[in-house]
Amino acid sequence: MDYNKLICDMNTGDQVEGFYILKGVYPKTAANGKPFLNATLADKSGTIEARVWNYSGPIGTGDEGKVVKIRGEVSEFRGASQVVIEKIRLAEQDDPYNVSDLVPVAPIDVDGTMQEVEQLIRTIADSDYQKICLQMMQEHYAALRSIPAAKSVHHSFVSGLLMHTANMLKIANFLAGVYADVVDRSLLLAGTFLHDFAKEKEFTFSQLGLATNYSVKGQLLGHLVMGAQEVAEVAKRLGVPEDKSVLLQHMILSHHGEPEFGAAVVPVCAESELLSEIDKIDSRMEIYRESMEGLEVGEFSGRIFALEKRIYRHQ
Repeated sequence: MDYNKLICDMNTGDQVEGFYILKGVYPKTAANGKPFLNATLADKSGTIEARVWNYSGPIGTGDEGKVVKIRGEVSEFRGASQVVIEKIRLAEQDDPYNVSDLVPVAPIDVDGTMQEVEQLIRTIADSDYQKICLQMMQEHYAALRSIPAAKSVHHSFVSGLLMHTANMLKIANFLAGVYADVVDRSLLLAGTFLHDFAKEKEFTFSQLGLATNYSVKGQLLGHLVMGAQEVAEVAKRLGVPEDKSVLLQHMILSHHGEPEFGAAVVPVCAESELLSEIDKIDSRMEIYRESMEGLEVGEFSGRIFALEKRIYRHQ
């Protein structure tokens, strides 16, 4: 029996016991009519799916983000690892676990990355775009430093939004030079910086700092619409011309590329087209990074849902 084994080190057949974050909770009913719990467990090394058969509670959706103690066995289902849980309970106050072992944190220097982001913002030549970005950074400073960029899939760890934003700004800065005769660098960098700010309103967060669910506004509006709305309000407050405000709103509303992927409108400017591709690049590269951490050289992963394929780690 492996105690508090890191999720990234789990292999089929392992008997595991210990404390993990209950990142997702999905009560379901099997074909035979019996209830079971489908869940996502997490620690600082990653996530893994879990099943608790013949289970009707007391743990439920209201417990997302809490720490649980589990005992079970690692198995494989449809090419992906999962834990079949025999016993599960909520952690108690005097249980011997360290939160620092459980919460995944972005592999970055937060203070240094915040400085890099601000330095890039201050290179935005257009004073209107720059002052919107600086104002938004001031108003969302704490959230930008700490919140995840997603509930799952990519950058779903503490300071994930900062890592995602910083990576994208660096890519945008480079590509603005490559395509200087096509794109407005100021608009591209401003849209890149602002594109995910409303993630702060889209999610609810656990006391450990992870995104546990979508807020009511997150479900009814989404971060694209809320982000565009806030940028419009800030731009108006700062006296920014409406045409620039509308362009920034378009950048945010279209950065998912296509309606089937959540875009409110499709990109119709060179800058919005480039932003949607930059977002896709950084998202997919992060999925590769996280997935390869658990692979040996020469090994294929199980099927990765977000990529719709397996991946290979080469020498």
